[in-house]
Amino acid sequence: MTKTVAAPPKNLPGEPAVTFALAEEHNLNQLEYDRIVAMLERTPTYTELGIFSALWSEHCSYKHSRPVLKEFPTTGKHVMQGPGENAGVMRLPDGWAVAFKIESHNHPSAVEPYQGAATGVGGILRDVFTMGARPVAVLNSIRFGPLSVARNRYLFAGVVRGVGDYGNCMGVPTLGGEVVFDETYAGNPLVNAMCVGLLREDDLIRAKAEGVGNILLAVGARTGRDGIHGASFASEELSEQSQARRPQVQVGDPFMEKLLLEASLNLITGGMIVAIQDMGAAGLTSSAAEMAERGGVGVELDTSKVPVREEGMTPYEILLSESQERMLVVAEPGRVAEVQDVC
Repeated sequence: MTKTVAAPPKNLPGEPAVTFALAEEHNLNQLEYDRIVAMLERTPTYTELGIFSALWSEHCSYKHSRPVLKEFPTTGKHVMQGPGENAGVMRLPDGWAVAFKIESHNHPSAVEPYQGAATGVGGILRDVFTMGARPVAVLNSIRFGPLSVARNRYLFAGVVRGVGDYGNCMGVPTLGGEVVFDETYAGNPLVNAMCVGLLREDDLIRAKAEGVGNILLAVGARTGRDGIHGASFASEELSEQSQARRPQVQVGDPFMEKLLLEASLNLITGGMIVAIQDMGAAGLTSSAAEMAERGGVGVELDTSKVPVREEGMTPYEILLSESQERMLVVAEPGRVAEVQDVC
């Protein structure tokens, strides 16, 4: 017996009809698209398609690398926080702890080296201070093709400048790094950055949405159209067409992030919030979904209340924007005014 698939709710004016061809453009394969239709019992809307594309990308879901990552040791008597949060945390003597995060920003840096590397650093800084830690150092490990090729020299110069500039503007020094040039990395540079932060054990906070009726607040920079599809782009193979994806590389503002750092630590140490999560890959979509999953709850999002910096932004754009220097916090209703005063 054939099951009838219901039609989706109407798309907003100007949005395309959802077909498998459109799903392919969102880097979803036939099996994944069929799974979405089966789950919803109808064709997804354009916005829903974008959400699934982002959350099911390798960059967000680790769907291909998860079996390998599970082989690494992640527990120990000094491990306060292992995988599953924004950063790892290890216990130090005298009530102190160290938070650290390593992350790659390869694809964005291959297309736009300065902003790709800079926003990579910005992302790991946010991951660290989201845990309640103050960043104290940045390190990097980078790989490029031979310097005899002009394109590789351009990438190398842009990446090194991007890493250093973002950290310097934040007041966080780049303490060390390593670089290798080899034919293996021609056209496919590797840009790995690490941030280390210090915190008191009592200040550790997790990105776990809890408390029925609590409020989600977007804080930091306003949401724009930069970085849309960044998560799915970061999961693709690089090609000759990748340069056309430059608009999907995020643009950083380290001075805004410095303000966000101080505000976030004030919220945490002041006990004003229940949880905090940075908006990185897949933006509001990923941060809200991750916080809800950790807390075992659902969330309601009203995109009309998200502060935007461009007129006419659609829910699709607001949910998938990867504008930098943004946080999602959970606060009890009675403390919302305090959060707004700080932010």
